[in-house]
Amino acid sequence: MIGPIHIKASKGDVAERVIVAGDPARVEQIASLLEDVRLVNRNRGLLVYTGKFEGVPVTVALHGIGAPSASIVFEELAMLGAKIMVRIGTCGAMYKGARIGDVVVPTGASYYPGGFYYQYLREQACLCAVPSFDVVTELVKEISGEGMNFKLGPVISSDAFYAEDPEFAKRWSSRGVIAVEMECAALFSLGMMRGFKTGAVLLVSDSLVEELGFASAEELRDHVDRVTKAVLRALARISS
Repeated sequence: MIGPIHIKASKGDVAERVIVAGDPARVEQIASLLEDVRLVNRNRGLLVYTGKFEGVPVTVALHGIGAPSASIVFEELAMLGAKIMVRIGTCGAMYKGARIGDVVVPTGASYYPGGFYYQYLREQACLCAVPSFDVVTELVKEISGEGMNFKLGPVISSDAFYAEDPEFAKRWSSRGVIAVEMECAALFSLGMMRGFKTGAVLLVSDSLVEELGFASAEELRDHVDRVTKAVLRALARISS
C-alpha cells in the first residue's frame, strides 16, 4: 500500500492512541488538554497534534465531514502507526428526553450501502459496523464515573446532513437507532478491515424528535472538555 499522501507526517509523529474529530476548533480544544503538544501536520488543513496525557502519547487529528474525507484520515493515521482511534463528535438525538450536551456512546453504526461503502465492500452488502468492545467498555466506565448523562445504543451514519427530516427520524428511531451523525460507520468499518481498535463518544447538539435548537461549538465547549478528559483516561488504560 502507498504511504500517506494527505498527512505529511512520519512514523513516530503519530501516537498509537488517537482522538479524531470533525471540527478544527474542537481538535485545537482537545489538543490544548495535552502536555508537550506539537503540530505534526497542517497539510490540506488536516490538523494533527501529538502530545501526552499523564505521560501516555496521544494524537488528536481532524477528519473533516463525512465518510469519504474521514476515511482518508483514518487510513493514513493507521499507516502512520495508530492502533486505537476514538471519535469525539456531535450528533442529532432521535430519542425523547435528550438534552444539549448529553452523551451518546455508539454500540454500532447503520448506514446506506453505496458510495464509500460499496467501493470498500465491492458488493451491495452491509458490514456489521461496530466499535471495539474493550474500547466501549472503558469509555462507558469513565463517562459513568464522571456522572455524565449518557445513552448507549446504535447510531446511523448519514452522508447527507440536510436530507434528514421527520420521516428519516421516525423511520430510524423505530428501528432502535438513537442518534444520527456522519462518520462512525466509516471509522468502525475501517477499524474492522484494517485491524485497529475504534470507539466514539458523541455530544447531543440537537434533536430530530424534539425542539432543542442547535448548539454552537461555544455552547458545547465545557461538555467537550469533560468528555475529552474521560476519553483520555480511558485511552490511557486500553491495550493497543
